[in-house]
Amino acid sequence: MIALDTMSVLVVDDMKSMRLTIRKMLRSLNIGKDLLFAENGKQGLAILRQTPCDLAIIDWNMPVMNGSEMLNHLRSDNNLRDMPVIMVTAENERDIVSEVAEIEIDAYLLKPLTLAALDQKIRQVVENANNPDPTTRYLQTAREYEEAGNLEKAIEQIRLALVNKPSASRILRKMGLLHFKLGKSGIGEKCLQKAIAVNRQDTASRINLAEYYLTKKQYQKAASLYLEILALSDRYFENGLDLGRKLLGQGFSQEALDIFSKIFGRSGKALQMKERIIDICIAYKEFAFAKEKMADIFRDNPYNSQMAFKAGILHRDTMDMETALEYFKTADSLEKGHIGAKMEIARIHWRNNRILEADECLAQVLRLDPENKDAQGMRKKL
Repeated sequence: MIALDTMSVLVVDDMKSMRLTIRKMLRSLNIGKDLLFAENGKQGLAILRQTPCDLAIIDWNMPVMNGSEMLNHLRSDNNLRDMPVIMVTAENERDIVSEVAEIEIDAYLLKPLTLAALDQKIRQVVENANNPDPTTRYLQTAREYEEAGNLEKAIEQIRLALVNKPSASRILRKMGLLHFKLGKSGIGEKCLQKAIAVNRQDTASRINLAEYYLTKKQYQKAASLYLEILALSDRYFENGLDLGRKLLGQGFSQEALDIFSKIFGRSGKALQMKERIIDICIAYKEFAFAKEKMADIFRDNPYNSQMAFKAGILHRDTMDMETALEYFKTADSLEKGHIGAKMEIARIHWRNNRILEADECLAQVLRLDPENKDAQGMRKKL
């Protein structure tokens, strides 16, 4: 049994001011005797493995290891998995609901914290830990049966849990996964579909169902689920890229491009992710899409000489020489002394029999790099 005034509490937050604020609040509420502090999830895990606590209050967004990652580690550790956790976040509620559908958070608090809210959540969580409801007990028993290898008994306990909470997506998902383990894929599929139906924010059930469809080579169903996943969460971009490659390899180009468009639109200013999408499309000869997205990037980053040069190469390789020329000229104007751009401009002029323009570009290259073999060789041919 956990006693409010004597329990141990770990507070994990990367901001010292927030750690001090929570400490002051706990002292004011006379909650917790031993208070421990960590700056990130990795540090928090190290502390808990040395000194288990009765309660953890964890910030959602932290460097090194965030709250979601820390909680996943906790729930997979046999010695720590049942420890009550309160998550603190400044993120919007929609994102939190998506995460809660995947990992077992006992409660969460939105910043800015208030004394009354912290007090209420801690008392609620401790009461639930001291006196677990029937559903929780059924789930714990199911876990014990599953770990012992008795899946049928585990499913019986999950059914009892569902009697009390028939619309709990996490429990429905667990039921589905247990049936998959038993080889009853049809029932497993229906359970995951129901979990999604009762909780539209449930990305975890969608991930599991999409993986099942991929094993069955039902690529369009998997792609449809991933579009929903990507609309709910930004944490599955890598999965989306992998699926996009797979879809392109199987000839489902439109489905792949729909997924890439969703990732592209949600990537914000993350140029690296957008460039990776373009590189994948180029590799699979989806040139029209690559050009369109390249133009979008350059429109948002008009002073990026590297992007202008890359766009020039793409248009050059697809024989759109005049557009390529404009991009190369832009790269040259943005980055003085851009030898690569000057050489490409010279080649296009030469190909179009504009000898004087080509010669002027080569002269510029040789002024910058007198030993440039490509420029010397081309000038000789001129």
